[in-house]
Amino acid sequence: MKAYVMIHVRPGSVPEVIRNLRRLDGILKANMTFGPYDVVAEMEASDINHLGKMVASEIQPIPGVIDTLTCLVVEP
Repeated sequence: MKAYVMIHVRPGSVPEVIRNLRRLDGILKANMTFGPYDVVAEMEASDINHLGKMVASEIQPIPGVIDTLTCLVVEP
């Protein structure tokens, strides 16, 4: 299961947050963006429960992360 995680980041913390994200198992990509979110991460997990645990226990605690929005990828 894939998902995109949109992340609000404290000003000045984007490079550090991206470095920390890219070290996590299950993160396929992490990039800085312009717009309502500062970083978008593409992630993959075995199921929705694992995905939720990854966001709550590995992404949200990263220093500089303010909040997240997770969007599940749906294959047509």
